[in-house]
Amino acid sequence: MATIKDVAARAGISYTTVSHVVNGTRPVSDPVRIKVEAAIAELGYVPSGVARSLRARATGTIGLLVPNASNPYFAELARGIEDHAERNGYSVILCNSDDDIDKQLRYLRVLLERRIDGLIVATVASDAAFAQALAGLKVPLMLVDRSLDGVTADRVQVDHERGAYLATRHLLDLGHRRVACIGGPASTQVVQLRAAGYRRALAEAGVEAQPVVDCAFTSPAGHAAAQVLLNGDDVPTAIFAGNDMIALGVLRAAAERKVSVPQQLSVVGFDDIEVSRYLHPALTTVGQSIGQLGETAAARLLARIRTPGLSAEQRLIEPTLVLRESSAAPCLNGPERASVLAD
Repeated sequence: MATIKDVAARAGISYTTVSHVVNGTRPVSDPVRIKVEAAIAELGYVPSGVARSLRARATGTIGLLVPNASNPYFAELARGIEDHAERNGYSVILCNSDDDIDKQLRYLRVLLERRIDGLIVATVASDAAFAQALAGLKVPLMLVDRSLDGVTADRVQVDHERGAYLATRHLLDLGHRRVACIGGPASTQVVQLRAAGYRRALAEAGVEAQPVVDCAFTSPAGHAAAQVLLNGDDVPTAIFAGNDMIALGVLRAAAERKVSVPQQLSVVGFDDIEVSRYLHPALTTVGQSIGQLGETAAARLLARIRTPGLSAEQRLIEPTLVLRESSAAPCLNGPERASVLAD
């Protein structure tokens, strides 16, 4: 691989002059610049980004740490972050922790070794060692959709409790009284907030809440959980799923049991990932612009990189209910219909 000294020898000028041309640190005459550029092209020389970043004390890169890159939510989030970063001259290094707390901590060390200019984190779950590591960071930090105890940082987050409340309230307004919730991993703050919104809506309506089903944020986990609910004695007429991936699994389980959606079972998700619009039936869900959430996170991080003294900002995004085809009034008969109508 050619070095800057090889370029200098080929162009017949000093190493220092080549450095000025490559890094733009001092004006040089057009004839000299042309000779240097010709030598670079002939030799296939690639300047060292690491060396340049050490001189500038900036790398033009930000780190992004997500728990599950196969989840479309995080793919759409990453796209929003990357789009904004690229427009502003930054590159993004994506690390996927696979919902593994230890791997999450290892990747944090990897990103810091790369001398990133800033970091955006969507955490797996609350973890003392990881929180302590983030609290001691010397680089700007942005938390997305979750907070960590003891970590003071910028954060942009959807109002999870409000979103779950809207989803459950929608099902209650349709006339459902047996509303189950497959929440996701119970250890995460996101699930706890969404479960609280589910319970609040039921309590306001005077309807007893069922235990929130604990599972992973995946379609297979949603499928397995729905199979248990649909095989039980008190089969729900509606299921609120903690995210759209769980809801996809619920729809599959219903189809396997020949339970029609929404005639016999209403399903509502959370996130409004792109695929939810193209299912059959299309999924009613709690919407948020995931790409815009990523753009907002990236914009705030870059602002903090440029102005380190900014105070920490906590931004709560209002969710909206996106009505599609997977929710409808329950098909009730006899005494049960009379009971619902009397409520």
